[in-house]
Amino acid sequence: MHRSAAEMLAVQQVSELERPLADVEEGLAALAAALRDSDVGRIEAEAAALHRALARAVDSFGRAARSGPIPGVLRQRLMAAGGQVAAQREVLARATASLDRAIDVLMPAASPGVYSAGGGAERPTGHGELHA
Repeated sequence: MHRSAAEMLAVQQVSELERPLADVEEGLAALAAALRDSDVGRIEAEAAALHRALARAVDSFGRAARSGPIPGVLRQRLMAAGGQVAAQREVLARATASLDRAIDVLMPAASPGVYSAGGGAERPTGHGELHA
């Protein structure tokens, strides 16, 4: 059975793009597990690994797109991975906003007359003079 040049190109692209795409999918799953477990160290490591996998996948897909159209199944998987990245970004943004609100409640901004971070009372200086 003979394959057309287009079919052979599609098979070649699938074989070249499968690994980078699988790395992204695995990275997303690992990051989701780390987020679920609230493991800060693992979240940081998995996010960095996912960033590297995404960079490799973008490079691979960019090269492949210059050779011809990306096979539909790979395009769909890449779009699904993009959706997962967006969803995880949203989860992190909400968690960050929640943490920022909690910090604001626990540590309100300093008001005049309180001690500074260095331990001394903050005093306004007049006319550019330094007070000892």
